[in-house]
Amino acid sequence: MANAPQAGDDAPATRGRSLRRARKRFGQHFLTDRRALMRIADALAIDRSATVLEIGPGRGALTDLLAERAARVIAIEIDRDLAALLRARYDDNHTVQIVEGDAVRMDWGALAGPDFLLVGNLPYNLTTPLLFKALSRPLPRRSVFLVQSEVADRIVADEGSKEYGALSVNVRIATEAEVIARVRSTAFAPRPTVDSAIIRLTPRTTPLVSDEHVPDFRAFVQAIFSLRRKQVQRALRSLGVASAAAATALLAAIGVLPADRAETLSPERFVLLFHAWQRLVKARPTDPVVKTRRRLGT
Repeated sequence: MANAPQAGDDAPATRGRSLRRARKRFGQHFLTDRRALMRIADALAIDRSATVLEIGPGRGALTDLLAERAARVIAIEIDRDLAALLRARYDDNHTVQIVEGDAVRMDWGALAGPDFLLVGNLPYNLTTPLLFKALSRPLPRRSVFLVQSEVADRIVADEGSKEYGALSVNVRIATEAEVIARVRSTAFAPRPTVDSAIIRLTPRTTPLVSDEHVPDFRAFVQAIFSLRRKQVQRALRSLGVASAAAATALLAAIGVLPADRAETLSPERFVLLFHAWQRLVKARPTDPVVKTRRRLGT
């Protein structure tokens, strides 16, 4: 799988120090297209009082735009050398705080407070954990990400399409997702092997699943899609429903046909299915769901 682009910088030097080349071990591909950077900043719809949390600032091109618009920018950079360059770059700009470390492991709420905007170029191999973290409390007021184009298609896919899957469902139970723009690989240096897309996630006024049920719901959806070649009735049998008759009755109660498959169920139908299944198995997680939760780290 290709690695993630990061925000770039058109300037040849920072504070008198040359900007070093991208490092392969961090999967760095710096975004150098000014129009694409502006599209990301515009999509975030920053107001002057906002706190913005940025993941993977790279060499600071997007950070510059954010700092012009926000009251406070907190940029998390895992690359020690880049973090040092950024600290030097923004040494006299009290709007910008550079935090060195792994964004997956950090407490975003402790850094940014309960009300913040989130933006970043997500490493492709960490897209799912970072997205799920962005869908957890404290929920960002709005999130804008640069992701692999294929991942963006999966996030916004409708039921019945080939791209629709567990990621589509788990993102959309909490947010309204939209693709803002496509970004070609030629917009980065060095050039990645795939195109990217800018996506925006806006939290639903009322999430479809309550916070306490989200970990089990995510694992349930993942488990159902892992059995996607099976009809939903048969998948439920694999998840602890005692008989075909019980599975059929459960599905009939929520308007799902026994022969339907996972990719045909809307996020709303998945929520109904999850709660009906939970009641039927007495809220005792079955082995496939337990294993999926462990794999997801929930």
